[in-house]
Amino acid sequence: MQFDISTILQGYAQGYFLMADGDNEALGWYSSRERALIPLDHRFRYPRSLQRILNQNRFTVAIDRDFQAVLAGCAERETTWISAELKAIYGALHQAGIAHSFETWQGETLAGGVLGIVIGGAFIGESMFYRIPEASKVAMVKLVEHLRSRQFLLFDAQIMNPHLERFGAYVLPNRDYSRLLQKAIARPCIL
Repeated sequence: MQFDISTILQGYAQGYFLMADGDNEALGWYSSRERALIPLDHRFRYPRSLQRILNQNRFTVAIDRDFQAVLAGCAERETTWISAELKAIYGALHQAGIAHSFETWQGETLAGGVLGIVIGGAFIGESMFYRIPEASKVAMVKLVEHLRSRQFLLFDAQIMNPHLERFGAYVLPNRDYSRLLQKAIARPCIL
């Protein structure tokens, strides 16, 4: 399959994200009136119980060590919005250096990870998964630390949920999100 990477990037740069309809797997561009963001400043937080796990160093982290396995893990759900076509698009974006996986490992076992798109100083989180309890939470904490160290401006989580709220996620109206996204895209950052 051939995909026009520049058109896909343009869609993300305008604040849209791709998603497949669960019933017929038709791929479409979506947006929302408000966006959930993971703070990259002092507002980021996590449960104390997670600090104990972080202190125990149960997991190691890696970037793109096994992108395809993270993609498969994110799609392995009873109902998923990651269709076969969207998997192929993410694969093409990964080959182009745009889609990345931020992973937690326990020895040689992939424990969990976060899948995202990087455009300038914006990390657009697409999905996350875990196979070992707490692995995706550790991935989230370590990813935020990594994005901070690389001077990223934005960690877009797209849609708010109770899990993200535990990390200090907040919601921005779409017009404010669009302004922040443009500033982030203009910032030259490398994951």
